[in-house]
Amino acid sequence: MDARNLHRLNQLLDNGHQSFLTQGLKGIEKESLRITPEGVISQMPHPQALGSALTHPYITTDYSEALLEFITPPFVDIKETLSFLQNIHQFIYNHLDDEILLASSMPCGIDGDESIPIAEYGSSNIGQMKHVYRRGLAYRYGRTMQAIAGIHFNYSVSEKLWPALLEIEKHPIALHDFISESYFGAIRNFLHQGWLILYLFGASPAICKAFFKSRPHLMGQFEEFDPCTLYHPYATTLRMSDIGYKSKSQASLAIDYNSLDGYVKSLGEAITTPYPEYQKIGVVVDGQYRQLNGNILQIENEFYSLIRPKQIAKSCEKPTHALKERGVRYLEVRSLDLNLFEPLGIDENCANFLEAFLLTCLFQDSPPNAVSDYNENNQNQLAVANEGRKPGLKLQKRGHQINLQDWANEILECMEPVCAALDHNNNLKPYSKSLAEQRQKIDNPDLTPSARILAGMKKEHIPFAPIALKISKQHKQFFQNLAFDPQMIEKFKKHTNESFAMQRNIEAFDYNSFPDFLKCYFSQSQFADC
Repeated sequence: MDARNLHRLNQLLDNGHQSFLTQGLKGIEKESLRITPEGVISQMPHPQALGSALTHPYITTDYSEALLEFITPPFVDIKETLSFLQNIHQFIYNHLDDEILLASSMPCGIDGDESIPIAEYGSSNIGQMKHVYRRGLAYRYGRTMQAIAGIHFNYSVSEKLWPALLEIEKHPIALHDFISESYFGAIRNFLHQGWLILYLFGASPAICKAFFKSRPHLMGQFEEFDPCTLYHPYATTLRMSDIGYKSKSQASLAIDYNSLDGYVKSLGEAITTPYPEYQKIGVVVDGQYRQLNGNILQIENEFYSLIRPKQIAKSCEKPTHALKERGVRYLEVRSLDLNLFEPLGIDENCANFLEAFLLTCLFQDSPPNAVSDYNENNQNQLAVANEGRKPGLKLQKRGHQINLQDWANEILECMEPVCAALDHNNNLKPYSKSLAEQRQKIDNPDLTPSARILAGMKKEHIPFAPIALKISKQHKQFFQNLAFDPQMIEKFKKHTNESFAMQRNIEAFDYNSFPDFLKCYFSQSQFADC
């Protein structure tokens, strides 16, 4: 961290703003695939006891009826965030009968695309839109890729920090604009250095052959671990590789992260630019919608990235419209695999590291990105995803080669003063402790989750799917053995009932036709009335 960055941080501390650094909000979104005791993807609809997937604030579905998504509110104390996530798990397990939540990111127990039921959200226009969007993903990429699960870490700086930081910067800019500009600076740094998250926390080095039933031509790029499993010996996260959240159509996209306006404009252009291959699919065929449109992106959510700027959207409001109107409210880190060794899929050490990493990205200088930076970042991410633990692996840093371990240690060194500031008056030093734990993984790649998974498979001489199923059952037992607060049960039941009432209300007052609704939605001229 250069002198200017140290000055910025030290000024905050010298001016008595220590507490502002520690008051950032942390939220978690976690996806988990419902499977049978035999390890096969569930064909049962979203359980009624869990409420409406359209309107429940904490329990919904992602791509598939079988792919649950848990959403916590944001808390200052990460312990509260994780406790809430634990409560969601307990409530869900009270209503899953014999089903299990798969502990791994890469899906097991699938039998081609048709075995993956697309999520349903009722008869309302917004519910139909969510379903048609997913149907479009199936036509574009296949359903199998959409069954991959992950964790999103949401983080916002304390609102009290921004005026103090602006005063230090002496920047002649409105606070509203300064906040968005600062968040985009953090995003650029994260995209440049975010490969480190894949290395440290990647937990998908192997994959079931069944994953490729609908795309068998992709199997040739892998080595065979056993008759049921494919892998890369040094892979960290196949979820973030070309077989995961990557696509040919998005490979040429160079989304502008240099400003909020540029981001909104470039993402908007991708949503309105026709893509010949998708146009061939058709939009409405034989009276049925196959996709929302034939453009590069149907909607903003289709763009896969390591991190997103976010603003809380109003009913039927496009994410980019919300950003344009009200600026960036928080950052969503999307590059985390489920940690197979943690019942929640994430632990406090990981969350503490992510918070410190994001703050470091915020304090670092962040020059504007060029197209070459976009390409370099993408190449580094793919290299680490596929072979991040390979001895002597070189990455590209501003046009020059650098050893992965050397660059990783540079980043961790930059994080030290931020961790120290976050640890102020805390004798346990949780942030410095997490930093030290990650440094051990840099020194010894065998300590990474990806290496531990492969080591376990080799030791027990079993394929990936059985070991994932075994650990998933252990996690189920863990949650079922926990005492559950009766008041929390009643709160979740209340949310369940309220979610169904809310869905019925939306459907009862849905007056527009679906084509008119889509026209209104994409124009955003009267989004609140769509």
